[in-house]
Amino acid sequence: MAPTSSRPGRRAASRRIAVRGNPAHPPGEISPLTINRISVYLRSLRQLEAQGVARISSQQLARRFHLSSTQIRKDLALFGGFGVRGVGYDVARLAQQLTTLLHIDRIQRIVIVGMGNIGTALARFPAFNSGTFRVVAGFDTDPARIGREVGPVRILPMEDLETVVEATGARLAVLAVPAEAAVPVFRAIAATGIPSVLNFAPVTLPPVPGCRVKHVDLRIHLEELVFFAVASATAAPGEGV
Repeated sequence: MAPTSSRPGRRAASRRIAVRGNPAHPPGEISPLTINRISVYLRSLRQLEAQGVARISSQQLARRFHLSSTQIRKDLALFGGFGVRGVGYDVARLAQQLTTLLHIDRIQRIVIVGMGNIGTALARFPAFNSGTFRVVAGFDTDPARIGREVGPVRILPMEDLETVVEATGARLAVLAVPAEAAVPVFRAIAATGIPSVLNFAPVTLPPVPGCRVKHVDLRIHLEELVFFAVASATAAPGEGV
């Protein structure tokens, strides 16, 4: 089923989203961290499917993948009763249910804006061009790049962004431009009605109603790791960080 294109003026996405859960529980607000854990559970279930495992308990799932059985049960209970007490979860069925829950049971089309090193690498990334996620076009302002093909992705001028988004129904954009260009380019993306942006630019973007942003800054993660590595090495014996 081809996704429909988004339109400007969508209701602004909050940092939490309301989702109807198990009828035994009132509708709750689901945090991004919960959705992140659901993705981890799904990845784990797919590994179990590949190994031929048909059924598993929350305790077994937690032990095999270094998770928390209590957290697994709590997270899944937000969305419905997936398992049977004393019997566990049907691995294939739960994997399919979580796939549907995450809306990755259909093609999700992506545009990449900024076809430098990061954009080019992502355009060639197999996970972006098979299964659920498909890059439908790349965009750039550099005349030397426009018209080229990177893997299966053709690089188009920024002027074509809105037309391509409307024609393909793309709902996801990757922003991979230099910091100084990020804000105006982000606003141009949001103006097309795209509701979700994965931002690789090393800058904090201003909020735009109807457009949710996820930031990916590898330097921040490296700085965090360095801090704790050095702090652990310099801590007195018996002291924690």
